[in-house]
Amino acid sequence: MKIYLVEDEYDLAQIVKKYLEKEGFDVSVFLTGEEAVKHVKDDVDLWILDIMLPDDINGYDIIEQIKEERPNVAVIFASARDHDLDKIRGLELGSDDYIAKPYSPRELVLRVKAVLKRTKKSSGTIIKYDDYEINVEKRTIRYHDEQIDLTNKEFELLLFFIENQNMPFSREQILSHVWGPDYYGSDRVVDDLLRRLRNKMPNLKIETIYGFGYRLL
Repeated sequence: MKIYLVEDEYDLAQIVKKYLEKEGFDVSVFLTGEEAVKHVKDDVDLWILDIMLPDDINGYDIIEQIKEERPNVAVIFASARDHDLDKIRGLELGSDDYIAKPYSPRELVLRVKAVLKRTKKSSGTIIKYDDYEINVEKRTIRYHDEQIDLTNKEFELLLFFIENQNMPFSREQILSHVWGPDYYGSDRVVDDLLRRLRNKMPNLKIETIYGFGYRLL
């Protein structure tokens, strides 16, 4: 699998690159946002983005351009800015995980594997819901002749509801299943992600269970 690492600390970038390459990943490093945005159309499996970069293009700018070109690609933010608002903004923009500096390269490798396992998980199944056709393997959705583009997190939330139709889930349960048990941010991200999913797929019958969570009917 191919990984693009955007990290302005050269020594750290080389260490992380070596750790990932030992696990069999093909890794390319970009030291600036300007270098990175030239490659947002590339066919890669995962981007690891630092938020703060030395030029005028930061990690948030890069993920916005990535998601415009390749909405299903996985993204992990790695940054010294360990604040809930930064995590929430990253998740709102479509990131799959957030790791705070300083971090262990081994921990990053584990997170990379976990994210790729979730985002590449497929059964080759086409699921029908209402007039939506959901291709689990290709991670695509069609509504009549129109293709609907979802971010990885939006697709994972949709698939979670589809696979557990009619079952109620709390926000905490959704966080654990979609973001993983190690996520410690605000459960507000569930509401924000669900709002975006509803906007893109208005025929989804997702019931709000006040004071508890949600259920797909």
